[in-house]
Amino acid sequence: MIRDTSAQDRAMSTAVAPGKRYWKYAIGAAIAVAVAAWILPGMTRILSSGASFSSERLRFAEVKRGNLTRDITAQGRLVAAVSPTLYAPNGGIVTLTVQAGDKVEKDQVLAEVVSPELNNRLQQEQASLQSAELATERTSIDNRKQQLITQKAVDQAEIDRQTAAREVERSQKAFQLGALPQLDVMRAKDALQKAEVTLAHAKKDVTLERESLDFELKTARLTRDRQRLLVGDLQRQVDELKLRSPVAGQVGQLLVQQKANVAANAGVLTVVDLSAMEVEVPVPETFARELAIGMPAQIQNAGQTYTGELSAVSPEVVNGQVTARVRFTGDQPGGLRQNQRLSTRILIDEHPNVLMVERGPFVDSGAGRVAYVVGSDGMAERRTIELGATSLNAVELVSGVKEGDRLIISSLDEFKGAQRIALAR
Repeated sequence: MIRDTSAQDRAMSTAVAPGKRYWKYAIGAAIAVAVAAWILPGMTRILSSGASFSSERLRFAEVKRGNLTRDITAQGRLVAAVSPTLYAPNGGIVTLTVQAGDKVEKDQVLAEVVSPELNNRLQQEQASLQSAELATERTSIDNRKQQLITQKAVDQAEIDRQTAAREVERSQKAFQLGALPQLDVMRAKDALQKAEVTLAHAKKDVTLERESLDFELKTARLTRDRQRLLVGDLQRQVDELKLRSPVAGQVGQLLVQQKANVAANAGVLTVVDLSAMEVEVPVPETFARELAIGMPAQIQNAGQTYTGELSAVSPEVVNGQVTARVRFTGDQPGGLRQNQRLSTRILIDEHPNVLMVERGPFVDSGAGRVAYVVGSDGMAERRTIELGATSLNAVELVSGVKEGDRLIISSLDEFKGAQRIALAR
């Protein structure tokens, strides 16, 4: 056998005091109780809840009582309420007399279109008008001359009748004295009757001739007046070749180059009326039905607030928004520029002394009928609520909660309809 050190080994024993052994057990038990006391409530909440979520991922808000103002706040773009574009009424060469940004007065000539064709037509029609006026004057002179001739015939017939009447009178006296036979008296009476018929026809001819001459003169005058209207219209078109500013303001944009050849009805330049500016505000589609013309508004500019009112609402929805226009109702601030950005607030209505909470995704995810109320034990309980008026920043709570309650205003989709959820820190 191999020799080892077993003969040299000696067993030793250490006596442990009974008190120390009990202290170790007591300390271990205390630690176990403390750990259980710390873990047990959380485990109880987790087991009694449908799920557990971290509070850091959620948003909370307290139910308060106050005045709920339904409003729309957005960054608006300043536009001119009156911003006309001047068009070339006829084709030709454009001569600009202003530059972009120049201040202009009303009726000031801003550009002129030279149209040789239109000017030539005007001169031709003016010559035709002169011919028509001369023809009218000539017809009037001929009318007077012809009336004199017909009147002369009437006068001559009147003289012939008077001569025949005297001849009848003389013949009767001579017949009574026996100087003339009865046949001569009868001849004198026939001559008188013939003179009276001639006079009557002459008078009728005068009437008909006067009517005919008046008709010819009226025709000549209508031809002249028609030509005057044609010349007046062409003169108006020539005058419109000088493009005048319809408002006092500022030249916005030049749409053509100097001495450019433009077609009829082509845009030449724009004029901006700086005295009447409006703010163009994009409004979410959900509020479009509640907008009404005349609603009050507030416009922020350089730290100051100006009053305004809603003046127009676009009937078209573009990218989930409608375009509204707000005009200044009081004094308009100076120094405004086209396309300047201004903060605008449209006031829809106000609900005083109501329960309200900050608006969040819970409104849409819960369809406005569900909310989770946070209790003092770190649990959130699902409740049925009823919403009233809503704004961009807050919502009115009609029932289901009370003042001072804390709600989860984050999206409720991840809770999956759980009745109670645990909030972990």
